[in-house]
Amino acid sequence: MIGGFLSCTAPPKKTAQINKATFGNTQDGAAVDQYTLINQSGMEVKILTYGGIITNLFIPDATGKKTDVVLGFDELKLYESSSPYFGALIGRYGNRIAGGKFNLEGEEYTLVQNNGTNHLHGGTRGFDKVIWEASAHIENEEAFLELRYLSQDQEEGYPGNLAVEVTYVLTQNNSLEVRYKAQTDKTTVLNLTQHTYFNLSGDEDILNHELKLNASSYLPVDETLIPLGTLAEVANTPFDFTTLKRIGSDIDEENLQLKQGLGYDHCWVLNNQNTGVRTAAVLKHPRSGIQMEVLTDLPGIQFYSGNFLDGTLPRKGTDSFYAYRSGLCLETQFFPNAPNEPSFPSPVLKPGEVFQSTTVFQF
Repeated sequence: MIGGFLSCTAPPKKTAQINKATFGNTQDGAAVDQYTLINQSGMEVKILTYGGIITNLFIPDATGKKTDVVLGFDELKLYESSSPYFGALIGRYGNRIAGGKFNLEGEEYTLVQNNGTNHLHGGTRGFDKVIWEASAHIENEEAFLELRYLSQDQEEGYPGNLAVEVTYVLTQNNSLEVRYKAQTDKTTVLNLTQHTYFNLSGDEDILNHELKLNASSYLPVDETLIPLGTLAEVANTPFDFTTLKRIGSDIDEENLQLKQGLGYDHCWVLNNQNTGVRTAAVLKHPRSGIQMEVLTDLPGIQFYSGNFLDGTLPRKGTDSFYAYRSGLCLETQFFPNAPNEPSFPSPVLKPGEVFQSTTVFQF
């Protein structure tokens, strides 16, 4: 009998990875990079230095197949010319400010009016359309992408030089953290958010998704989507997502607020204000088996059901187009028009203060 030994070699340990590639040049000729962050279990997110845009986010579904759960484009020129804020960082002020005006410390400021008479998402050249300085590293098997931008005094009408840092962190437990930090040299207003359009099915519309929002009230709006300044209870209305509910269940009901928003395009007032990072929303898709939890320390979350997607924007990686309600947004934020509503949580940032906030997308 001939004896022998079987040599066993342990498979290489999976580690976090960061890759960097060029994504083209802007119309002004500025170079744009795309960073890819990958964790040990294969979750993968791709982010541009232009607008801090999340272009792709791959999650294994119930069968193990990787699914890209965010909307986006294949080409930079589409983000410049046609994007409804796909995947972008939004600032200085996410959402709307009525009339593009607000008073601060006795002075009136006039902002760019880019949504009818209102100011929306930072103006015509908000943080979604600038190139951020980027650096990346791996620490404790987590992938970090740090983005920095200096917004000049009077940019889009806002007071103060504002230094902004946004750090994306891809963790070992399949969460993408978004850490915001900002400082100003003059009193200003600030509402930073992340405007990714999610679709956990990968290909259907969003109506069969199930959503829970930890909010017992929301902000009714006027016909231009400016809050009326009052809170409304969600109980016994189509806006009640206090337990998991199919998004399509009530979206076509006869309801003035649904008519104003052409569906859901409202800010929910999150429960447990001023208690730090807590669960704001849970989103799941029964067929794919993918679930996402959104956590934040901010007071509100804007749920937008993709009502303005109209089949004209090309779907990345295919020859098809993004159909009506093929993506939804869950934007953690201060309330819309808060600079003009003293009863709302204050979005004011003063010199010497450091604004810090964290939002987590946990899969």
